[in-house]
Amino acid sequence: MSDPSEATPQGRSVIHDLGYRPYTGQRLGAGAIARSLVVTGFRNAFGLGRSGRSKVLPFVLLGLNLLPALIVGGVMAFGGLDRLPIGYAEYASTTQVLLGVFVASQAPVLFSRDLRHGTIALYLARPLRSGAYALARWASLLAATLVFLVLPIVILYAVALLTELDVSDQTREAGIALGLAVLLALSLAGVSGVIASWSTRRGFAVVATIALLVVANGIVTVVQGISGEEGGRPVVGEVAGLFSPYSLYRGLMAAWTDADAPTPPSTTGMELAYVGVLVALSALCVGLLVARYRREATS
Repeated sequence: MSDPSEATPQGRSVIHDLGYRPYTGQRLGAGAIARSLVVTGFRNAFGLGRSGRSKVLPFVLLGLNLLPALIVGGVMAFGGLDRLPIGYAEYASTTQVLLGVFVASQAPVLFSRDLRHGTIALYLARPLRSGAYALARWASLLAATLVFLVLPIVILYAVALLTELDVSDQTREAGIALGLAVLLALSLAGVSGVIASWSTRRGFAVVATIALLVVANGIVTVVQGISGEEGGRPVVGEVAGLFSPYSLYRGLMAAWTDADAPTPPSTTGMELAYVGVLVALSALCVGLLVARYRREATS
């Protein structure tokens, strides 16, 4: 065996300059990391920056969601109608199945994947708090859901203005629809995000989210139908409407616009209760998300 002292002159160590240079740029803090996480999460929700197969489902759902609005535009342009065939707020209620499938399928992309592959530890090892990570992921899903809800409203509004419908009426109705869309998006992003954050299996999260939204909405719809038309007890239907995001949306839609819905809130107090439940549900889900990732950070 050779003497180690022979490797360097006079047995001393030598530092070799391999040309590596330290990072000398600006070091951004947790805020920049969170903003970057929101942007990449939003892109991932639509499959951007991922494989081609990942883009198929979100863009197919988005295309199907926009198709009725484009058809309405064609009918308005060539049919000479003096009003939109479907109201701004009614649109989301009509395409609620597509919306439910979208949030159910994309929430696991943002929440389940990092937990399943263990990459959440890498995110939380950086100067980013677990609560900030949860809020960033939630904001990404919320933004993607808003795109799904707002784009049809924008298309219908543009069609209405191009066909010279009354600007003030259309602006007021579109504004109401945008407000309702924000409330619905907040609740759906929260519910689907919480379910996805507690499941490392995407399939289970998708099925559980769709089942919860569909089953709750179905039960409420049946109760409202029986209590409203046959039972003559609309108050029961109004209270039942508090137990599903979709029924809450429909109730406020009927109360604030000319659209029809079974047993909508009949008093200002009940309208405020519907808004309060949507906001409280969203806040509760965000709180659960933050608690979930704090637990993950300490485990």
